[in-house]
Amino acid sequence: MMIFMLAMTMPGSQASDLPLSKYCLIPVPEKTIDFKPPCKTAILSALGPTDQLLPDLAKAFELSDDFPRLTRPQPGDWLAVHHEEGQPVAEFVNCDWNRPDATRHKIYLQPLGEFVRGHGPPLERLRELASAYFTLEVELLPVLEINGPTLTTRINRLTGNRQLLVDDLLARLQKRLPADAFCLLGITDQDLYPEPEWNFVFGIATLRQRVGVISWARYDPALYGEPRGRDFRKLLLKRTAKVMIHEIGHMYGLLHCIYGKCIMNGSNHLPEGDQRPPHLCPVCLRKLHQAVGFDITSRYRQLLQVYQKCGFEAEAQWIKRRLRNLQADN
Repeated sequence: MMIFMLAMTMPGSQASDLPLSKYCLIPVPEKTIDFKPPCKTAILSALGPTDQLLPDLAKAFELSDDFPRLTRPQPGDWLAVHHEEGQPVAEFVNCDWNRPDATRHKIYLQPLGEFVRGHGPPLERLRELASAYFTLEVELLPVLEINGPTLTTRINRLTGNRQLLVDDLLARLQKRLPADAFCLLGITDQDLYPEPEWNFVFGIATLRQRVGVISWARYDPALYGEPRGRDFRKLLLKRTAKVMIHEIGHMYGLLHCIYGKCIMNGSNHLPEGDQRPPHLCPVCLRKLHQAVGFDITSRYRQLLQVYQKCGFEAEAQWIKRRLRNLQADN
């Protein structure tokens, strides 16, 4: 079973202030990876030729200023501790990844356990975001209780809080995968861990089995006995939405991105996750377009409506600028 994970550090902390080996997914090695961001030529090679595309579509995949380049990772960042090869568009197209079709054409979101009213991210907003982002129908399922003897748990030695083993949750979700589901993503407020040696995991998705699970526990200051800020729910929604999109992206077969600042970048701690944009870089956008075949301008307009509804001002402004740039000279 091929699985992708996403890790985060403590909410509100700065990377330079953290003993990262304690708060990352796994201990940070003493010797880090010397990752060099790919040059423009390498990115264009990963993107593949666009000269045979319709002009509007070719313009959508241009390496413009709308898509910032990666910089060298800092100590403790994902690319400083995890080796990533990158996934060119041609490699993505030639692999037999999952694709929506006439039978499997819906994304399902499965709440795992009741959320305390006013504390969790608004699930209807997550549903709308997923639908606009992936241009598929998204259905929010009734709450599934996750108590019982078949769930493996432990007490995290750093936080003193209970954690659930993700394998048990994935097994339950696999049994409940609807016949018309492209994928099924569980959402929980319970802290998660993937293996005994690991600290925690914020999100996990299978690349083939079409199930995944995310937790927003690590985004809640209350996990650490800290007060929630005034804009807590808005920030919680934004962070949870990013992880949701990232993990659903993996279930389309998108691997971690190294070609620019992108929602599919790996993230090893919270500041790094907050700096990651909610959009796809041109390489990953082209991969998702190959998988789904949506109209890019219509997709951006739908996203703009949802971002405005969520109060995501910076994200809405990016979409508006992107639409202006796509429509220029037309």
